[in-house]
Amino acid sequence: MAKCIMIQGTMSGAGKSLLTAGLCRVFRQDGYRVAPFKSQNMALNSFITASGKEMGRAQVVQAQAAGIAPDVRMNPILLKPTTDVGSQVIVNGAVQGNMRAMEYYRRKKEYIPAILEAYHSLAKEYDILVIEGAGSPAEINLKQEDIVNMGFAKLVDAPVLLVGDIDRGGVFAQLYGTVALLEREERARIKGVVVNKFRGDRSILDPGLKILEDLCGVPVTGVVPYVHVDIDDEDSLTDRFARGETPKELDAAVIRLPRIANFTDFGPFERYENLSLRYVDRPGDLGQPDIIFLPGTKSTIADLLWLRQNGLEAAIQKAASRGTLIIGICGGYQMMGRTISDPDGVEASGITQINGMGLIGMETVFKGEKIQTQVKGVFSSVQGQLSSLNGLSYEGYEIHMGRSREKRPALEGSGSVYGSYIHGIFDASGISEAILRSVCEKKGMDFARLKSFDAREYKERQYDLLADAVRSGLDMDYVYRVVHREV
Repeated sequence: MAKCIMIQGTMSGAGKSLLTAGLCRVFRQDGYRVAPFKSQNMALNSFITASGKEMGRAQVVQAQAAGIAPDVRMNPILLKPTTDVGSQVIVNGAVQGNMRAMEYYRRKKEYIPAILEAYHSLAKEYDILVIEGAGSPAEINLKQEDIVNMGFAKLVDAPVLLVGDIDRGGVFAQLYGTVALLEREERARIKGVVVNKFRGDRSILDPGLKILEDLCGVPVTGVVPYVHVDIDDEDSLTDRFARGETPKELDAAVIRLPRIANFTDFGPFERYENLSLRYVDRPGDLGQPDIIFLPGTKSTIADLLWLRQNGLEAAIQKAASRGTLIIGICGGYQMMGRTISDPDGVEASGITQINGMGLIGMETVFKGEKIQTQVKGVFSSVQGQLSSLNGLSYEGYEIHMGRSREKRPALEGSGSVYGSYIHGIFDASGISEAILRSVCEKKGMDFARLKSFDAREYKERQYDLLADAVRSGLDMDYVYRVVHREV
C-alpha cells in the first residue's frame, strides 16, 4: 500500500492545490510512482476522463505534474455550485443530482465508502499519495461531519502538513489559531507547518518562526517562496479574472459569466506574447476586441439573463454584426442559439423557456441525463472565416445537460460566429494558430508578430519550476521522514 502525506491549509487560497502539485512533481522526479487525491472538491472547472467520468480540474493538474493520466478515483466527490445554496453532486464521476447545502451536509457521510474505495484502490497502484484537504480543518461548525480534512486524515491515518498564506498577512495567527482550534488527536496528526507565498528576506522572518514552532509544538517544515508559474488554478480563486490587461496588437475578450466554468479552455491563447486575453463582465470594458469568447457556465439560463440585463448581450450582438469573430463553448454555445428550454427544471432557474441570442440557428432543450464523454475527430465542413480548420485533428471532452442537435459538427457556424460543445477544442496542435491566422489575415497583420511558443514544453517547464520552488522552500529530508512515518 502507498505511503501518504496530506496537505491542509488555514483557509481557501492558502496554496494547497499548487503545493500538492509541486510535491507530486518532486516525488516523481525522485523516482516514485505518485498520485494526488482529494476526497471532496468544490469547483466549476471539471474534466472528463477517458472512461467518461467527471472530476475536478485541480486533480487533473496534479496528475499531470505527477506524469500520469487523470483518474476519477483521485477526486471521488465533486460539487459543482448551481446556486449560492446548492450544488450538483457528482460521486465517482457520475451525477447524483442537485442538492441544497444542508441536504448534502446531512448526507455526506453516506459517501465515505465510495471515498475509501477510491483511495484504497489508488493506494494499491502507487508508492505515495499526496492528499489535499479543502478550506480549513478548523471550521468548528463543520468538523462533526468532515470527510475532507481531519476527518479523512483519521480514516486513512495520514500525517499532515499545515499551510498558511503569508502573502495575505497574519500567517502566524493563521497557523497557530488553526492548531489551537483543533482537538488533541487532530493536533497530533500535524507533523509540520509551512509558510507559503513568501517574498522578501527570510532572515527577517526567522525569529517569528522559532516562536511559531514553540506555540504549535511542531517544526516549521519550510518557507515556500511566492512562485510565478503558469499552471491552471482553482476557478473560485484564479487571478486571471483580476488582470487589468491592456489590449495588445491582437485583443481577445472572454465574457466573465457569473457561473463561468472551464475557463481553462482558453489557455492556448495565453501562449502568444502579443495577444491580450481579457476577462470582461461589463459592457464598458468590452471595447472592440478582435475575438469574443463565450465560455461554459453551470447555469446557462441564469447567466444568459445576466448578459441580457447588464447590456453585454447587446454589445456581443453588435460586435457580431460588425463581423467580429465570436466563439461560444458549451453553455456559451447554447446561449448563441434561438431558444433554450428547460421543461423539467434541470437548471432550477424557474424558467422553462427563454429566447437565445439568435446568432446560431439552433434550439437547446435540457434533459435530466448528463452527457459526459471524451471526443476526437477531424474538422470538416467548417465554413466562413474559420474554414482553414478543415483537415485539422481535434480532441476534448463534453459535459452538458442540454441537447441542441441530434447530429452536430465539432464546430458549428458560418461567417464569423461559431459554437461548440467540446471543452479543450483549442488544445490540439495547430488549432489556435489557424484561428489567430484567420484573424490576423482579416486585420492585415503578420501572424508572426504574435510570437508563439511550444505549449506542451512550456507546461512541463512550469511544473519543473514549481518543483524547484517546493524543493528550495521545504525541508525535503524532513518531508520524506513524515512520509515514511519516522516522525
